[in-house]
Amino acid sequence: MNTAFLRVLFGFIGLGTILLVMRSSFNFENKFKSSLFLGVINSGLPFLMYCFAAQWLPAGYSAIFNATTPLMGAIIGFAFFSEKLTARKWGGVVLGLVGIIVITTIGDINSASGMLYGILACLVATSCYGVAGFLTRRWISNRGGLDPKMVAFGSQMGATLFLLPFFAWSMTSGPVVDWQQIDAWASVLAVGLVCTALAYILYFRLIADIGPLRSLTVTFLIPPFGVLWGYLALGETITKGFVIGAIIVGVAVWMIASPGKQAMVVKSATVK
Repeated sequence: MNTAFLRVLFGFIGLGTILLVMRSSFNFENKFKSSLFLGVINSGLPFLMYCFAAQWLPAGYSAIFNATTPLMGAIIGFAFFSEKLTARKWGGVVLGLVGIIVITTIGDINSASGMLYGILACLVATSCYGVAGFLTRRWISNRGGLDPKMVAFGSQMGATLFLLPFFAWSMTSGPVVDWQQIDAWASVLAVGLVCTALAYILYFRLIADIGPLRSLTVTFLIPPFGVLWGYLALGETITKGFVIGAIIVGVAVWMIASPGKQAMVVKSATVK
């Protein structure tokens, strides 16, 4: 919980600094509350869920389940935002669920019950990402738009306020924390300033330019790096079940996120 709070706090501070340096007006154009609420859905709650998941799942597993974001986005878009799914995308949804089952049933983790809790926490997080993408389009893009820097700044403010009570609870009732760890501080600062402040500016720009579902395909990059760093830095092992399930999930997400032949033909005709 401490890491999640410090991440959004430094992201908020970093974005505020960027806006000050660029002499921005801090004008939310009547979208301040929407930006705050987006931060709770898109950052606060998912980061909290991944903190819970880390108690039961290796980092590589969390990275793979993070890649189910487009899958969850497709399901949520169809169920609640009138998004149409082609037969190919439905096939991707079914295949993705198969991949999750494979990882769950033949993945080598010490506690089966703990694994289930971790997986559920990850899926709650990716569901939040899917919801937030569509809400960003509805609340921000479809209402005249807003500078991505302002959306990111407001969202990290909302996430910071949401996670503050959890941080306070952890400080008063959790284990004693050694705050004099330079490496840990460097990691948290990097995650907050680079992976949150700068990344969310790009993310909200992508949603405005190419839409929520295609923007969620950035999660393709997370599994290989998550597994690699888990192997190199944490000594995590990669099992056969994990690899098989990860490949299935990857193919499923590709089926959902990649444009079909008809979309490619329409795009080509438009360019000509």
